[in-house]
Amino acid sequence: MDDAELSWGNVGGVLAAAGFPVVAADHPGFGQSPPAPWPTTQERLVRYVGDLVDALGLDDYVIGGLSLGGGMALGHLLDEPGRARGAMLLGCYGIMPRLADGPLGAASHLVTWALLRTGLLGAMTRSYARNAKAMERGLQRLVRDPAQRTPELVQAVVREASTGTALATFASWQHEQVLWNRLRTNYTARLSVIRTPTLLIHGERDTGVPIERARAAARELPNAQLVVVPNAGHWVQRDRPGDVESAALTFLRGLA
Repeated sequence: MDDAELSWGNVGGVLAAAGFPVVAADHPGFGQSPPAPWPTTQERLVRYVGDLVDALGLDDYVIGGLSLGGGMALGHLLDEPGRARGAMLLGCYGIMPRLADGPLGAASHLVTWALLRTGLLGAMTRSYARNAKAMERGLQRLVRDPAQRTPELVQAVVREASTGTALATFASWQHEQVLWNRLRTNYTARLSVIRTPTLLIHGERDTGVPIERARAAARELPNAQLVVVPNAGHWVQRDRPGDVESAALTFLRGLA
């Protein structure tokens, strides 16, 4: 339940004002972009990133993404090595084997798979997405700072969930990615071949992608730095925008 404006409107404005032109795309099926004519698989989304770069005529760029978008950016680095000047990965997907870690991780993953396959997860999500109070409670894990979890943000997320095709698009991707015992995509074993300078920005209290996974990924990437944002959740740039903007600007200026 996200779009380019929700995740990148504020950060993008700060980066652009500092002299770094920003393109923030509504990916197929999200925001104002219609669903793609092809199945929503991880591999096809990664190819779409390369297609978008080609269509925009970019020959000197840094790629960035949050969560699924981070996984798309990471896949792009592997798919087209050396093409991007740098990468910024926030709460990045594709660096863990299952949806959850810990002693109950395997069981939690299996339950999610079962809910997906029976359609119950989709029904629960659609019901939750129409309820602003439930949405506000859900956002507490993504945006830990109550001051950033504004009524305007809650309403914007509810609006995206209820008026667009984001839920259906994301559910299609989930069906392809969530196998009964693991995630289909885990880039961890391939990280060592990525030479592109990479900044990982990760919330200290990210419950979607635990911070230890980001630390492990940073150790595997040959040219990476990790910025841990204190007390922040998964939606790190909404939770602690100043920290994210500062880290991104420092990284971009170092590449110039």
